[in-house]
Amino acid sequence: MKELAYLNKFFYKYRWRFIPGILFVIISNLFAVLPAQVIRIAFDLVNENIAIYKLYNGFEKQEMIAVIFGQSLLFFGLTVLALALLRGIFLFFMRQTIILMSRHIEYDLKNEIYEHYQKLSMAFYRRNNTGDLMNRVTEDVSRVRMYLGPAIMYTINTAVLFILIIVAMFNVNARLTLFSLLPLPLLAVTIYYVHTIINQRSEKIQEQLSSMSSFVQESFSGIRVVKSYVREDDIRKKFNQESEDYKTHSMSLVQVQALFYPIMLLLVGLSTIATVYIGGIEVMKGTISSGNIAEFIVYVSQLTFPVTSLGWVTSLIQRASASQKRINEFLKTEPEITSFNKKEIKLTGLIEFKDVSFKYPDTGIEAIKNISFKVEKGQFLAIIGRTGSGKSTIANLLMRMYDADQGEILIDNQEIKDLDLTHFRNQIGFVPQEVFLFSDSIYNNIAFGLSVAEQSQVEQAAKDAALYDNIIGFEKDFQTMIGERGISLSGGQKQRLSIARAIIKEPQILIFDDCLSAIDTSTEEQILNNLGRIMKNKTSILISHRVSSIKNADHILVMDEGKIIEQGTHEALIDLKGSYFDLYEKQLLEEQIP
Repeated sequence: MKELAYLNKFFYKYRWRFIPGILFVIISNLFAVLPAQVIRIAFDLVNENIAIYKLYNGFEKQEMIAVIFGQSLLFFGLTVLALALLRGIFLFFMRQTIILMSRHIEYDLKNEIYEHYQKLSMAFYRRNNTGDLMNRVTEDVSRVRMYLGPAIMYTINTAVLFILIIVAMFNVNARLTLFSLLPLPLLAVTIYYVHTIINQRSEKIQEQLSSMSSFVQESFSGIRVVKSYVREDDIRKKFNQESEDYKTHSMSLVQVQALFYPIMLLLVGLSTIATVYIGGIEVMKGTISSGNIAEFIVYVSQLTFPVTSLGWVTSLIQRASASQKRINEFLKTEPEITSFNKKEIKLTGLIEFKDVSFKYPDTGIEAIKNISFKVEKGQFLAIIGRTGSGKSTIANLLMRMYDADQGEILIDNQEIKDLDLTHFRNQIGFVPQEVFLFSDSIYNNIAFGLSVAEQSQVEQAAKDAALYDNIIGFEKDFQTMIGERGISLSGGQKQRLSIARAIIKEPQILIFDDCLSAIDTSTEEQILNNLGRIMKNKTSILISHRVSSIKNADHILVMDEGKIIEQGTHEALIDLKGSYFDLYEKQLLEEQIP
């Protein structure tokens, strides 16, 4: 239960739903216990009236006694019905308080988890797959809600009913009560033993469900690759194996539960047998009436459902505990990237790296080593180099997706760690290497970076990204739905849409991370010319593997194996006759070959 203790704050928050719910449970159970006493009185009355009826055999008053007897039974029957109706009303109120409380807590918990996800750093998402993240905010929270609602409701209901019935039974006859409840200690031991097994198997089920969710999510996301390589059968077999593993774990839990319930019923049946046998002896002794046996049988019957539901409630609690443990693991994860000073400055665009080194924490790959460079405000910086040379790492560090292991990164002569993260990123336009588009309209994808965007702003951003003509060619132009991850657009169109999304923010610093690779040279030149106008007096950084994209840059960094091996203007690097010159010659030759 220590994992579920995290939820106590929600019980306090919704105490004015929870406390009335408990009161309704108590009141409903009072009306549940009273019918047994009414039945006892009616049963004794039947015995007494039968004797009186026989005594007046042959007399006229015998018929009157029969009428009174019938009316009395009708009265007791109506009383039992009235008590059942009152109990039903309070059971309804009980569900309307406790179950509704569980729905409110489910809503709060999902929002809390999602909000925490948003705060976590990029390293967290590299370590965890999407399917597992989704499973914890959906399936795991649903299991926790079952604890917050039905499990707690039935647990309180069972506890209150037990107390009321046991008190009522002891008031009648202590010896009969002890024999009737004799199987309960054995029941408690059985439940305790089953607890551990259910908990272990529930955790395995949740782990396998996360694995299966991740597999399905990846399969659907990469469906084009799957179909291109005709791997449908192979993927289907792997999914069958994942499903088989999930079924195996689920069946192992069901086997425990299947054995658990019959044992519960057996123990309850033993209680009934003990009640009839010992009760008969007590009647013969004259310590109780035959009506008390009927009363006790009703009590034992009323305990049947709560006792048999203990297995189900136990399963709910153990599953919720396993799920809450998984949720707590993420909620206790602290973001690696945080802002302490909350310093907000209006950026001018001065950037400086001083002996910066960085190693990716999840892979241990040393991406950059002792990098130093400076970009004056309003300059156009270009970074070029082979794959894996550390170009994108510089962009990630500049966006503060990660913190450098060594050295300093200064923005306007301020340490980047001292700046308010949200305010800082709001002034930067970032076009990542891997374009991600949402399953939404083209308009909303372009306007994503702004809280409110005018139609004219969206259209101008599309024009600057050389995408406007393509968009108006669609049937619904800017309201065209682009499908998941922009599946309905070409690679070049997706890149240009991503550029438009960054441009519309009118950022003080604009970072392009090799996002022109799928665009033809003429369109690329048009975009770069537009950027020259848009980014005038603003800092822009272009990461590319094509010399044609960066030759007009104010300063060029040539990288290899995480180090800057050359830097300068295009003309200066050509005159140097080094790595940049070799790359330029090769690409020039490739363009000339038809």
